[in-house]
Order: sequence, then C-alpha cells, then structure tokens
Amino acid sequence: MDHGPLIARQRAFFLTGATATAEFRRGKLEALRDGLIAREADLLAALHADLRKSPHEAYATEIGFVLGEIRHAIKNLPAWMKPERRRAPVLAWPSHAELRREPFGVALIVGPWSYPLQLLLAPLVGAIAAGNTAVLKPSEFAPHTAAMIATLMAETFEEEFIAVIEGGQDCAEALLREKFDTIFFTGSTRTGRAVMAAAARHLTPVTLELGGKCPCIVSADAPIELTARRIVWGKFMNAGQTCVAPDHVWVDRRVAPALLEALRKAVCDFYGENPQQSPDYGRIINRRHFDRLQAMLSDGKILLGGRTDADDLYLEPAILTDVGRDSGVMTEEIFGPILPVLEYDDISHVLTTLRDQPLPLALYLFTADSALHERVLAETRSGGVCINDTISHILGRDLPFGGVGESGMGMYHGRASFECFSHRRAVLRRSLRTDPAFRYPPPGASLSVLKRMMRFFG
Repeated sequence: MDHGPLIARQRAFFLTGATATAEFRRGKLEALRDGLIAREADLLAALHADLRKSPHEAYATEIGFVLGEIRHAIKNLPAWMKPERRRAPVLAWPSHAELRREPFGVALIVGPWSYPLQLLLAPLVGAIAAGNTAVLKPSEFAPHTAAMIATLMAETFEEEFIAVIEGGQDCAEALLREKFDTIFFTGSTRTGRAVMAAAARHLTPVTLELGGKCPCIVSADAPIELTARRIVWGKFMNAGQTCVAPDHVWVDRRVAPALLEALRKAVCDFYGENPQQSPDYGRIINRRHFDRLQAMLSDGKILLGGRTDADDLYLEPAILTDVGRDSGVMTEEIFGPILPVLEYDDISHVLTTLRDQPLPLALYLFTADSALHERVLAETRSGGVCINDTISHILGRDLPFGGVGESGMGMYHGRASFECFSHRRAVLRRSLRTDPAFRYPPPGASLSVLKRMMRFFG
C-alpha cells in the first residue's frame, strides 16, 4: 500500500505554482460547488444508506453546509489572500513589513463517519482556498458516502490536485507514514493521539478536531419548554452521533421535573410515539457502536425510550436519570441518542465538577441571567460556548470552530479554514539607500542610553 508516488505527484504539481493564483483557487471552488449540486441526489442517497439520514437533515448538515462554506470562501478569497501591512521594526528603518499567507503544500484530510461528507469537504474548502493540494481519506464506516465522494472528486479534479484514498485502518496508518505538509483529522481523542504521534515523525503541523463530553447546564430561570426543544434538537440530531451534541444535562433541582416532562414532550413532537417509524430519525452507524450504546442504557434509570432493534441498528431516544457518576455513560463520550439528566442544588458544585474533567468541545448554558453567563464563562474552559441554544454556534462562518486540550487543537470554518491551511510568512523589505551605524559595533552609546532608546522605540 504505497501512496508515495501519488503524494510525489501532488507535491510536484504544487511546486509548479499552479495553485498560487486567486483565479485557480476560485475556479476549483466553483468546480467543487458545481459537482456537489450535480451529485446532490446521489449524495443524499448515500447518506441515507449509511446513517438513515433524511433528505432534509442530510442537506442541511452536510451538502448545504459545505455549499455555504464554498460561497463564503469565493466571496472573501481576494481579501483573505491580500498581504497585511504590519509595523516594521525601528532598527530596520526605512523598511516595509507585511504578513503573507501561503499554502503549506500537500495536505492530508482524514474524515469521520458521523458527518462523512461535511467533515471531510468543509476542511477541503479551506485547503483549496489556501492553495494546497489534498489527499482525502473518508471513513470506511460510511462506505456509500465514501464511494460517492471518491466518484465526485474523480469527476471534478485531477488526481495530482485532489485525490481520494479509500480503505480501513491499514490504509490510514500507511498514509500517516508518508510525509505531508499539514494534516487535518476529525475523530476520536484516542485516534487523534495516534495521528499526532505519526505527524511528529516528520514534524508535520496538525489540526485535530476531536470530541468529549459536552455538558449542558439549565438554570431555574430558563424557559423550560423552549430549553427542552433546543436540547432535544441538538442531542438527537443524527441519532446523537454529533461531536458537539449535548452529552449530559445538569438541571437545577427546582425545575428538574418540569424539564424532564418537557424533554419527553419534545421527543414525541419531533419523532412521534414510535421514532423507529419516523423518517427524520437516523440509525447507529454499525453493530459495534450499537452494542456499546445499548450497554450504557443500564447505567441509570430509563425515564424515556431506550427500545432497541439490533437488526435495524435502531436505538430509541433515551433519557436517563439516577446515573452513577462513575458509570460508563458519565465517564465516556456517549456519541449516541442517550441523554443523562443530573440535578444540582448549587451551581458551584457543577462548575467545580466540570473543572475536574477533560475540556469539552462545547459547553451549553440555558439562563436569562447575564451575570451567570459571565460566571460560567470565567469558571470553565471549552472549545466553544453556546448560551440558550445548542450546536448553532458552529454555524457562524465568522466564528472559528475547534477544541482545546483533549477536545482538539486548531480551528476552522470560514476564514479560520483558510488560516488553518496557510503558513503565515513574515516579510520585511529594507531600503538599500541608507544604513545608520548605531546598530553596529562598537556601540556608539552607553548601555543606559540604549535602554532608554529601546523603551522609547519598543
């Protein structure tokens, strides 16, 4: 499984300088846009086959999301590529300083199965906009989508510019042994560690978009029905297989019964009395993950749902109470349609608990109290924060998305995607017309004068 020749061809193409111009990049982004539109029906069918995604959900969270990224990049590409004027050091006077953003070269983008189109192609938009070539490794656990992406890329791009490599773990490990100029990985924290270790052999920069247990805090003053609808929407989208889905809920004990009843009602409103028959409710990706999730149902009292059908990879939206703090559902990322609900009396206890846990990709808070907003922001850390909603913070193209600590490193979306795949190169142009002697030895001023000068000009 030798991918060296392909990577060599991509690097040779990159070194021709063909990807350097705005015209080339814009043309390739337009080609990607047109290909997605032309293959929309096939992609929707593939996403349904892999995850039972409805056309509405698949378009909104996958195809439409990527098309939005493309439109945003095309519109803003000239401004992103323009060198930025920076202040030059006084010691180099007269001179001109600027910051240029240049492509790394050959990028490897490894995508997950949860959003197999969006989380592979949204980074690709940034890679193309920044002027890189790219090798894409889609997840083998979403085979229909992976095959459709391979077809789309082959129809749209030359292999020396964009190539797709399909395969399992052996294929991914073989790719990681090669030398790339940057690596973008979305997946589990455990695999992210392996990707980073592999990249270290070549000192390759990495962007890691991982996961974690995203907490949701509900204060006593939150509007209960609205809060429940927004939590259920974010939690059970894609059958809970979303890296920024609310993992568990902390609710003020005074409003816990009302919230639990509102959550129950929202699930029924969205998916009906039998979600297995709902066209809007997805399926678990494979039997291994189904078995893992089914085992978690025994970690608490099932208040709602939890019915399963292994042959259909169906797990009904489940709400758990009375969960053990050391149980799997509270110590492992759930990544499925199970929502533990815990009660609290004092918000200080919740914040102390969160500080003792790995940093999550997202944190959610429902309250109208602006002072509590600021307290939670000050006393917690997470990749992102969304107040009085779930998931919607990742939709803004002017809001970079990424993790911190065990939930990842690096950010993308919108301009941040362009920056993610760019090397920021400092450039200083100095005049040859004059050359003041004060910086050369022997020193022409005392040390005390030098200190005053540096304070003045610094």
